[in-house]
Amino acid sequence: MGGPANPPEGTPEGIPGGGEDEYRSVVFDESFVRAARLQEFSAQERVGDHAPAVRRRPPLHRGLSRQALVLVTLIAVAFGTAIYMGIRHPYQSSTAALPVESPRLTVIPLAPTGKVPGAADPEYLYAHSPAAGFAIGAEGIPLPAVRRTAHFSDSQVVAALTTAKDYIVRSSLYPEVIGGEDVRPVRVMLDSRQLDQFDASFDHPASDGRHTPTGWLVRLDTTESRLADRRIRVRGTLRADETDAATLEVVADHTFVYALRPAGADAEAAASLLTVRRELRFRFDRDDLRLRQAQLVVSSVQAGPLSCGTDTANRLRPLLAGQTARAGGPAGTDPYAAGNPTALCGTLAADAQPKV
Repeated sequence: MGGPANPPEGTPEGIPGGGEDEYRSVVFDESFVRAARLQEFSAQERVGDHAPAVRRRPPLHRGLSRQALVLVTLIAVAFGTAIYMGIRHPYQSSTAALPVESPRLTVIPLAPTGKVPGAADPEYLYAHSPAAGFAIGAEGIPLPAVRRTAHFSDSQVVAALTTAKDYIVRSSLYPEVIGGEDVRPVRVMLDSRQLDQFDASFDHPASDGRHTPTGWLVRLDTTESRLADRRIRVRGTLRADETDAATLEVVADHTFVYALRPAGADAEAAASLLTVRRELRFRFDRDDLRLRQAQLVVSSVQAGPLSCGTDTANRLRPLLAGQTARAGGPAGTDPYAAGNPTALCGTLAADAQPKV
């Protein structure tokens, strides 16, 4: 007779220790039973007719495991870091931008010592003047070699230089600006915080160093003269420097030479040359670089041949071929009048004019 541990037939053949030994190491604890997908009905539940022996349990809703939570957290942190680094420029500084200054605008007329030289052909005048080797138009405003600064990248320095060049081209070379027909090409290049002063300059021009239109741009009195040649000669330089962690500065120094004829004169009338030297200083914060706008800080202009007593604040009134400067010095200055700057005037050297 077999013992209680063995079936009457003995141990099944081919399975050492019998069939029960195979599951002896398996512990059917409570968690295992609760996790089972199939559950046997109780005897009371099976009393009813056609009751199945077992029923399927709904799946348990478990939360994320600890490892999954850690993985999701790491992914979220990495994604957030990537977005943050993409938004925040690596060269950006927490230094607050400096307030916008009111530009200082100075225009100095240069009076000739004799008659203004003239010739029918503007090319002849250019060829016999110091502007003979000047480039034409924007080609005379080349960009310098660009290097990043301590707080600004190469692309930001390029943006400052190209914006300054664009302002110079629009304010010195656009025929509609020179003729006084339109100021919008220049206006749109300015930082929005300077627009009130710009508009006030043209609404109420004055030689006060703050509201001088000819300090913002080159503008002729077209009732007296007009361009004889739109191929304006230009030579000069641009330089960019970092003034602090939040500001780039561009200094421009260019000489422009315009061929002019009297207003209403035909093409056979004698032409003359007007020379305008513009020394401009621009400032750029990071918003200016992003918007491609500039803050004009200083504008110093010397222009001739002009008469010293002529008002040059609103428009330039150059002397034309065969004319001479009016006798006397600049307009009188009242040192007791507040806000009235000292009138300035210079002499246009003979070597600065064409040899005809």
